[in-house]
Amino acid sequence: MITKLPRWVEYGSFVLALVAGLINSIGLLGFKHQAVSHLSGTATLLGTSFVNANFSDVLHLAFVILSFLVGSVISGYFLRSGALKLGRNYSGLLVLEGILILGSMYFLVDGAVQGNYLVSAACGLQNALVTTYSGAVIRTTHLTGIFTDLGIMLGVRLRGEAFDKRKASLFILIIIGFISGGSLGAYAFSLLSFYALYIPAGICLLLAFSYSIYSAKVRH
Repeated sequence: MITKLPRWVEYGSFVLALVAGLINSIGLLGFKHQAVSHLSGTATLLGTSFVNANFSDVLHLAFVILSFLVGSVISGYFLRSGALKLGRNYSGLLVLEGILILGSMYFLVDGAVQGNYLVSAACGLQNALVTTYSGAVIRTTHLTGIFTDLGIMLGVRLRGEAFDKRKASLFILIIIGFISGGSLGAYAFSLLSFYALYIPAGICLLLAFSYSIYSAKVRH
């Protein structure tokens, strides 16, 4: 159940959703105008590219999807558990996410497609970072599942059954974080272009540092 999750999950989920919204808005406004924090639209574009025989786009989109998968594989390898638990390798993975975002900025500034692959890997890594615990699924790089789960909860409440307020507040925090990140990303991109990626990269590194300090205090 969501009630078994530690309280720091709410704050971390909000910040990570903010990061994803930032990255996604910069991707949509920037090079190739492509969403990078989730794969539904990318997979659809891949399908249409096959029909249109646009094989350069097919290759590019396939690499974006593969990069997201690689990022998820990295998280899966280092976390070694689906349970959210203090002391796991979250700090190291957040640092790696920040490095991937900085690397993507280096390429995107020069208009190189490799930047899309690195930032997609960063999103895949982040999406796998927060995983399942007691049947509760949390995702921070897209909102489809969050809105679906929230709608189910509201439907169940209308039926007269109990409403999980903590779970609903977590979902609302993720939604607010993602949308706020989109707004901040659009504004930052208008001022800084792809250098706006310094912001989500810096947030990841700061979050990693903060988590390390918090984890050390709790352990001691």
